[in-house]
Amino acid sequence: MQLTEFTKTEFFPVSAERIYKAYLNATEHSEMTGGDAEIEAKVGSEFTAWDGYISGKIIALNENEEIISTWRTTEFNETDEDSHVEISLKDIENGCELTLTHRNIPEGQPDYNIGWTEHYFKPMKDYFQN
Repeated sequence: MQLTEFTKTEFFPVSAERIYKAYLNATEHSEMTGGDAEIEAKVGSEFTAWDGYISGKIIALNENEEIISTWRTTEFNETDEDSHVEISLKDIENGCELTLTHRNIPEGQPDYNIGWTEHYFKPMKDYFQN
């Protein structure tokens, strides 16, 4: 089975700390993406996002700098291994550079590269403009 991965970088007009805290707060995660989320800033905790479509476990946190988690959707087969998502945050002039690396995506899955843009980064940019 072939596994895929991709990396993408986006800019947000807020601090790395602001994104880190919003991403790991269930209320803000839900508000900034438009889908219900249950998540907390605790290594080992399980999370869901987008009304249960996404699920995983937080496996590492580096406060205001990095969030690493397992990640899967309801479209994964039961036998598929979890994929892994690494979000790196870096303060830069006038905001934050967010680099997302999504690894170990099973063959035959939707284009999550587009999904991250459409269902996370675009609504997050709108959310953080307010």
